[in-house]
Amino acid sequence: MQLADEHPHSRQELGVFPAESAIAGMERIKERPGTSVRFVIVDDSAVIRRRLVSMLSEIEGVQFAGEAVDAHDGAAMIRDLNPDLVILDIRMSDRSGISLLEDVKNEPNLPTIIILTNYPYAAYRKRCMELGANYFFDKSTEFTKVEEVVRELVKASRQRAP
Repeated sequence: MQLADEHPHSRQELGVFPAESAIAGMERIKERPGTSVRFVIVDDSAVIRRRLVSMLSEIEGVQFAGEAVDAHDGAAMIRDLNPDLVILDIRMSDRSGISLLEDVKNEPNLPTIIILTNYPYAAYRKRCMELGANYFFDKSTEFTKVEEVVRELVKASRQRAP
C-alpha cells in the first residue's frame, strides 16, 4: 500500500451501468473542505496505476490519496483512508477485486467504485454491480471513460456544495 505523499506523481454497453449516473454516484461522495474527490487505485499493474494518477491528477478538485497492488492492501486502504472514489481491478495477485467488494460492501461510507478491468465479462459486471460498484469499464476500450466519470463526479460535488 502506498499513500499519496509517497507517490512520485501525487498532485491536487460495458461502460456506465444504466442504473447509476454521476449524480447517483455522488450520493456516496462525502463532503470534504477544499477537495471535491479523493481517490485510491487498487490494481496490480504499475503502468495502469501511473497512467490513472497522471490522467486524474490533472483534474481540478481531484486528489490522489493512495494506491494498493493487491486486494488485501486495497481493503485496508479503503477502511483507513475513507476515500470518495476507488478505481478497482478485478484480477490481482492475491485475490480478486470482486472478493474485495464483498469485504467492503457493508462499510458505513462505501465510496463510489469504478471497476476497470481487462475481463469485461457480463457475469463479472453483474456481480460487481450487485456488490455496490457504480461503474464497470473495459481497460482496453473504455479507459478514458474513467476521466469522464471523475469529471462528472467533481461537477456534481461542486453543485451540492453549500
